Amino acid sequence: MVSIRNATVDDLFQMQHCNLSCLPENYQMKYYFYHILSWPQLLYVAEDSNKKIVGYVLAKMEEDSPEVHGHITSLAVLRTHRKMGLAAKLMTAAQNAMQETFSAEYVSLHVRKSNRAAFSLYTNTLKFQINDIEAKYYADSEDAYDMRKYLKPKNAKKGADADASLPKPPTAAMQNLALDDATGAASADGEAAPAKGQPENTFEGEHHVDVD
Repeated sequence: MVSIRNATVDDLFQMQHCNLSCLPENYQMKYYFYHILSWPQLLYVAEDSNKKIVGYVLAKMEEDSPEVHGHITSLAVLRTHRKMGLAAKLMTAAQNAMQETFSAEYVSLHVRKSNRAAFSLYTNTLKFQINDIEAKYYADSEDAYDMRKYLKPKNAKKGADADASLPKPPTAAMQNLALDDATGAASADGEAAPAKGQPENTFEGEHHVDVD
C-alpha cells in the first residue's frame, strides 16, 4: 500500500535518491533544503508500507510575479510504482496546498512538446491548459509547452482563452504511447533545462510520470 503525505526534512535524501534513479537532470541537496525551508506545505512524497519513498513532487510559489501562483519544479515516480495514479495524487496534493495555504490563482509547469504521454496526464487527468509555447526552451533546443491550471473559477475563462489559439499534440498518437515510459519537464527558475550529463547544480528538472 502506498500513501501520500507531506514531506519532511528526513525525507530529502530519499527524494534525492528517487530523483537520481528516475531523471537525467539532478539537484544538489541544498536545493531540496531550499524548497522545504521556503515552502514546506508544497512538498509531498509517496511512501510504501516499508517507509520507502517511491515518488515525490517538488513545488514552490513564484515570488516575482504580479499574480499569486505556484509552480511544479519536479515530479518523479519510481518505475516499480508507475501506472498506479501516484503522479496525479502527488500533483493534486501540491495544487490543493497552493490554493489553501497561499490562495494561489493557478499552478504552472513546462513539458516537452514531444512528451505526449505527460501532456495527456496534465490535460486529461489534471486539467491543465496550454498557456504558451516557449521556443527552444530545453538545452537540446526542443520547444516546451508552458501549461497552467487555474485554481479559482473566476480565472478559468482566462486560461481557456489563452489556450484556444495554440496547437495541441495529436490525440490519436497519444493513445498509442507506452505511457509508463513517459517523461515530463517542469521549470524551476524559468531557464532552459540542461541536457543529460550537465552539472548537478542545475535548477531545472525533468521528471518521469505515470498516468491513471
